[in-house]
Amino acid sequence: MLGLVISSNLLELFVFWEIMGLCSYLLIGFWSTKLPHEHHIDDAQTVRAKFAAIKAFMTTRVGDTVFFIGILLLYIIAHDLNFQVIFTEKTLHHLAEAQILGMPAVTVIALLILAGPIGKSAQFPLHIWLPDAMEGPTPVSALIHAATMVSAGIYLIARMFPLFITAAETHGPAMQVVAIVGAFTALFAATIGVAQDDIKRVLAFSTISQLGFMLAALGIGAYTAGTFHLITHAFFKALLFLSAGAVIHGVGTNDMMNMGGLRKKMPIITTVFIVGALALAGIFPLAGFWSKDEILAHAFEVGTHGAHPDPIAMAVFVMLAIAAFFTAFYMTRQIFLTFFGEGRDHHAVEHAHEAPVVMWAPLAVLAFFAATIGLINATPLGIDFFGKFVGEYVLGIAEHMEHTPFNPVIAGVSLGIAFAGIVLGWLLYGMKPLKHGQADPLTALGPIWKILRNKYYLDEVYGLLIAQKDGAAGKTGTVDSVRVQPGIVIKFFGWLAEVCYAFDKAIVDGMVNLAGAIGRMLSDISGWIDKNIVDGLVNLTGIVTNEIGGGLKYIQTGRVQTYLLIAVTGAALFAFYFLLVR
Repeated sequence: MLGLVISSNLLELFVFWEIMGLCSYLLIGFWSTKLPHEHHIDDAQTVRAKFAAIKAFMTTRVGDTVFFIGILLLYIIAHDLNFQVIFTEKTLHHLAEAQILGMPAVTVIALLILAGPIGKSAQFPLHIWLPDAMEGPTPVSALIHAATMVSAGIYLIARMFPLFITAAETHGPAMQVVAIVGAFTALFAATIGVAQDDIKRVLAFSTISQLGFMLAALGIGAYTAGTFHLITHAFFKALLFLSAGAVIHGVGTNDMMNMGGLRKKMPIITTVFIVGALALAGIFPLAGFWSKDEILAHAFEVGTHGAHPDPIAMAVFVMLAIAAFFTAFYMTRQIFLTFFGEGRDHHAVEHAHEAPVVMWAPLAVLAFFAATIGLINATPLGIDFFGKFVGEYVLGIAEHMEHTPFNPVIAGVSLGIAFAGIVLGWLLYGMKPLKHGQADPLTALGPIWKILRNKYYLDEVYGLLIAQKDGAAGKTGTVDSVRVQPGIVIKFFGWLAEVCYAFDKAIVDGMVNLAGAIGRMLSDISGWIDKNIVDGLVNLTGIVTNEIGGGLKYIQTGRVQTYLLIAVTGAALFAFYFLLVR
């Protein structure tokens, strides 16, 4: 990630981009083998980790391939990949003037580059890999899949922002696509998060949602707000993931339905987790409030004010506001299911214990920053350090940055939405905590609950479903209890591959083999003709010549008298012939 950030050109950035993808693949599959002395959540983790790593690698490669095509087109037209050159007015103007398929080249290239962040930052529709990536060790989830690698996609859009701004100036749809993809992903993932029981997967969908917030912010031109949320999110999401890891370490399970009552056994972890959850929900004055509120304020400002209010920005505001409500709700649900009430699995809770100091000390540091890092851009308090830093030092951005003043009404609405989500979560899970064997209150939603529970069935449609087999309750946790099922799209391409293989084997290989057989037949005929006719004529000539030579050798005696006799006899015969003819 450090190499990616300090890269001075797109090719170098892409190299580090792919190295991070490799690191992600290897670390997700870290538990795909189990040594005798190692302790896993269950034996089936080896199977889940293996296929989760493959799923992540293949899904992100889809976006990376399209991203690389964008890099190639950019080099073909601009003849350079150095940021200093690409972002000059001359190069950007040339990219705007050039055409690809009837569209400005800058727009096409921007859309192709966007595919990279859609894959790397797990945005719809390439988001499906990140929840299963939670099979990796929790520090991996906290570092790579919350604070660094998945943020690389957002960083790329921010780094290439002058290109996207130029695309917008040519009236291309690049910025609108960025905004719509981000806002939709934020809402989409937030709705799924309310129906998950795995403590890490809830945070995974939260990460997808918050990355959507950042992408949407960049899409509506809120550069400072989007990159600021990138900074604050890294602190409170890393805090939440590591806290979840401490919980898993203490109870030996990921399932929140088997937890409950852990605040008594793990008071420090409970405290820091709540700090991270409130920061994520956007509660004043924690970090998430300042960054998330600035995104909402900018979306509302662009969507309602100015000479030409932007309906896309207003739609972004509405979707992000709803997503913020679900965020507060599912984090409240997670807190009450994990830390409050009574333990629903007595075996797990009895063995729960507070994390050692080597684990909670870093969490305390992260909790401090999750609470205070937002103050580096608390504009209502007159602090604009981050905004000035970005405006002064980020290449080619300052002239395009629009400062959105603090809007107390939007701030109040944002807080109200967060508190509404918290209150609803308390009503469903806090006022009457769930007991052992009790169903989740949201199951009353019926089909909606099933849809959210199954993540809109997208793994079944085009992904790779990694889940427990139906009816495998007695085998839970064993290797053969895992169901790995390719989706319809993967099955279609698998069928298409088999058809192509059969066509290749029967038709293409058949034609090649037929051509070979005909060639062999013609060569056999040619060989027979050569051996029996051509060689026969040559041999016959040799035989005749040899026989004639054999007959003539008897007159070669070396005696002059013999030669004279032959000459005289020959002359006499010729003379006699001429006499007869005349």
